[in-house]
Amino acid sequence: MFLSVFDMFKVGIGPSSSHTMGPMVAAARFLDMMRASPFEFSGLRGSLHGSLAFTGVGHATDRATILGLAGFVPDTYDNDKAESALAEIAETQVVSPEGLPELKFDPKTDLTFDFEHQLTGHANGMILMATDAQGDVILRQVFYSIGGGFVLTEEELAEGKATDEGDPVPFPFKSAVEMLDMARTSGKSIAEMKRANEIARGCADSFAKGTARLWQVMNDCIERGLTTDGILPGGLSVRRRAKGIHDALQAERGMNLNAPHTINDWMSVYAMAVNEENAAGGQVVTAPTNGAAGVLPAVLRYYLDHVPGASETHIEDFLLTAAAIGGLVKFNASISGAEAGCQAEVGSAAAMAAAGLCAVMGGTPEQVENAAEIALEHHLGMTCDPVAGLVQVPCIERNGLGAIKAVSAASLALRGDGQHFVPLDAVIETMRQTGHDMHERYKETSLGGLAVNVPNC
Repeated sequence: MFLSVFDMFKVGIGPSSSHTMGPMVAAARFLDMMRASPFEFSGLRGSLHGSLAFTGVGHATDRATILGLAGFVPDTYDNDKAESALAEIAETQVVSPEGLPELKFDPKTDLTFDFEHQLTGHANGMILMATDAQGDVILRQVFYSIGGGFVLTEEELAEGKATDEGDPVPFPFKSAVEMLDMARTSGKSIAEMKRANEIARGCADSFAKGTARLWQVMNDCIERGLTTDGILPGGLSVRRRAKGIHDALQAERGMNLNAPHTINDWMSVYAMAVNEENAAGGQVVTAPTNGAAGVLPAVLRYYLDHVPGASETHIEDFLLTAAAIGGLVKFNASISGAEAGCQAEVGSAAAMAAAGLCAVMGGTPEQVENAAEIALEHHLGMTCDPVAGLVQVPCIERNGLGAIKAVSAASLALRGDGQHFVPLDAVIETMRQTGHDMHERYKETSLGGLAVNVPNC
């Protein structure tokens, strides 16, 4: 089993990896299918299903799909150009993606939210269609956004591409047990094994530059969040809080009056800064999703700024270790809130961050596995119930608490010798089963929990 660091961590836009980035990626893939087709196209249509329909407006799914059909992709997204393009499309009812003729597309009528028909492959389903001059559909494709920005066609999902192992790698662990066995046999750390796998897939030349960019985007996102205030979009009138908290924390530095637990506020504010940026549609890195994008950067920033002896040379090992754990969760369970609730998003992010922190603080592979297990175990059963379908309440604060749990989990694991009662594999399987049993109203549909018990205005 191999999922690259650059699969787990993708540069993209908020507010959702599965509901914003995924549909944009799906639209880009559909345009490529059109470019490769011998047919002459005149128009476009689409429909959003399941969770993409129920929380699509709050997650900007319609906006992302429209922009994707216009040729925008998450990695190079430019907000100013996007706003200009949206205004032009609304006025002309035409999109003009590169390599294709002008295509008729009226966002008000040609993209529908289908609340009645759930597609069978995944909770996040969408259908894209291209039409001829008479308006007849001549190309149709079902896409599933399976979490973390990963997108599969209906056929790819049926063929098992979601668990595709790909070409061989030196350390093909599919479980935590296999990962620890390989670490003992090889004498390598989890990061070293993961690095060897990345290099085997041809990433050697660009790997260091790629991981450096990931952290740069993460840290830039933190900085923007710490220096920006105002009201988040979406209609809930949620105030940005990270800047005010950060300003207060900075003012208190050196006063020798702070309680020890104030360090929790630093962890939280880093995470909240990221998720406020995400909620505003800013540039973030999936870690492993947008809804949980603040946990891992917050823990890494906590390590660099607050842990004695911390070094930026350890950032790569942090990301490699975290990606190894995230890969296990995705391969054996899910990182999708629409599939398994918030335990699959913030829970997975906390496990990844705990593992990364434990590793860079000198933890053995056994202690790293224990750190991930502790963090994930104590998110089991967490539902996904965003108020008004926006990735704001309770999502922003939840990332802060996820970061605190991750640091606590790493600290507890480092206090032990790696031996513990509940294995990580058992927790991942429990998370999968819990997600399967969870009622759909608690899985990113905004039909239950806080989403229906808190006024939307």
